[in-house]
Amino acid sequence: MPELPEVETVMRGLRAVLEGRRILRAETTRPDLRWPFPEGLARRLTGATVTSFRRRGKYMLARLDTGESLLIHLGMSGRMVARPVAGPPVPWMGPTGRFSDARGHNQPPGAHEHLILETEDGSRIGFVDPRRFGCIDLVPTAAEDAHRLLAGLGPEPLEAGFTPAVLSAALAGKATPIKAALLDQGVVAGLGNIYVAEALFRAGISPRRLAGTVPGARAARLVPAIRAVLEEAIGAGGSSLRDYVRADGELGRFQDRFAVYDREGHPCPACPGPAGGCAGVRRVVQAGRSTFWCPRTQR
Repeated sequence: MPELPEVETVMRGLRAVLEGRRILRAETTRPDLRWPFPEGLARRLTGATVTSFRRRGKYMLARLDTGESLLIHLGMSGRMVARPVAGPPVPWMGPTGRFSDARGHNQPPGAHEHLILETEDGSRIGFVDPRRFGCIDLVPTAAEDAHRLLAGLGPEPLEAGFTPAVLSAALAGKATPIKAALLDQGVVAGLGNIYVAEALFRAGISPRRLAGTVPGARAARLVPAIRAVLEEAIGAGGSSLRDYVRADGELGRFQDRFAVYDREGHPCPACPGPAGGCAGVRRVVQAGRSTFWCPRTQR
């Protein structure tokens, strides 16, 4: 599932082609994804102008001049694909990594393309979701934070309000491992398996450590580690491991910088190797999820 850096990257790509533009045509090709689409979705989007964007955790919100916001969650395999719809053919990089040509307005939907938006200045944006675990909804802009999917989210890790004191308070008394606690979207919004593993490595904290022992000095290390990992990942366009591509079809590049995630058996970049007592990156399973860490440096 795309995590905060991937969602932020996709949102920025959508902002470049949608913000300030009027939606000339909207089309849905099925009645639902994970949940049913809101009634009259295509009709309510047609003619609206996108005024701004906001990300909340792993959700994107496109705010409209109608007073509603289009809420998008990419699910497990969802992606947004932006390309031209008018004028001469323009090459674009599709989600398969192959170049195709734009074919003009009202071109047939692509495979698994469930929502299509066309703007007055000639852009076509499609929501592609083969597994249909994503979701789309419309919510009053003034009540975004009260939406059932957003109401319980924790603080945004890139905002000033996410401090060691705030994280310490959220973790106090928790008997679950810190890895599981950080995956709880009510503790901090937007984190997933990849960036929790990388942040815990940078902070020198074992993923097996009980969350209730992290408040204080360890939280003071963890907060800046989380922020740094996320900022670097956004700068690299996110991590492309399976289905994720940016809105322009390009792959993210942060996977080339992983220190521990998906690197079982590789040398730990913080250790001197076997001579120094390090057997390399290990993999364990916690709550059905793979965890990658270095037992020598993460305590």
